[in-house]
Amino acid sequence: MDLTPRPGATPAPPGAYYAYAETPAETTTRLRPVKARNPARTVAAAVCAVLGLGLIGGAVTGSWLTGDSAAEPGDASAYTVGRSAWHSTPVDTLFPRTLKGDGAGPGATDRVWTRVAVASDSGCAAGLDPLLLKTLGPVGCERLVRATYTDATRSSVTTVGMVFTEADTEAMGALDTRFTTQHLANRSDLMPRTYPVKGTVAEGFGDPQRASWTVHVLTELPVVVFAVSGFADGRAVPEPQPAAAAMAADATTAPAQAGLGHEAKGVADRVERTLRRTVTDLTEKPA
Repeated sequence: MDLTPRPGATPAPPGAYYAYAETPAETTTRLRPVKARNPARTVAAAVCAVLGLGLIGGAVTGSWLTGDSAAEPGDASAYTVGRSAWHSTPVDTLFPRTLKGDGAGPGATDRVWTRVAVASDSGCAAGLDPLLLKTLGPVGCERLVRATYTDATRSSVTTVGMVFTEADTEAMGALDTRFTTQHLANRSDLMPRTYPVKGTVAEGFGDPQRASWTVHVLTELPVVVFAVSGFADGRAVPEPQPAAAAMAADATTAPAQAGLGHEAKGVADRVERTLRRTVTDLTEKPA
């Protein structure tokens, strides 16, 4: 794999490594080639589009006349745009090269995280333990995207990911309720997996090194956001702790004392906010 930066590309931070050559404006996590267009198919597609627009127009008109709240344009647009964001949004937008965490550390200290590597998009089995994969089964898995970050001192590493689901608002709401009422986000057997990268500060970041984690089910978008953190020196953590518990003022575990709960929550929150802003901007663009 050629890792030489493209002409005009933004220089990588010192010590950073990228899983493939990147350019800020063009690279997305959609790595599959697009087939060349067939003229006959193009004509057929145009005809279908005209017919489809007529049918859609009739359906929308009908929903307005009947007052069907399930067909509200805003909701449908956010879910449609959100579901496709994994391949329609540049990597540097989904996973910014640098994340600023003002007040995100222990004692409201500031944090800065630098992206180490971005994984190719994949199915969910690549980044989720079997039990977590089963738990998310009711909403389906459209695609999984992940990236790994390190803090300014390069003493911790955090893998953050987004599961883009196949679900509608009702199914996502049901999953969120289940996670909340059953406290599933606190179960260590539902921890997401790490994304280690050879030759980087995250090379030794495997399953035994998982120290703290967070999983958040969104309801206004068909997405589940997660993050898992650990020590950059590759030490194993016998008793990992969920981020919410590790961030408590009286927490005394190793993950808590090292601020790894804050690392997982801080990185996850900022990637989630970026996704929300991106989808909002796309849905609010004038026709």
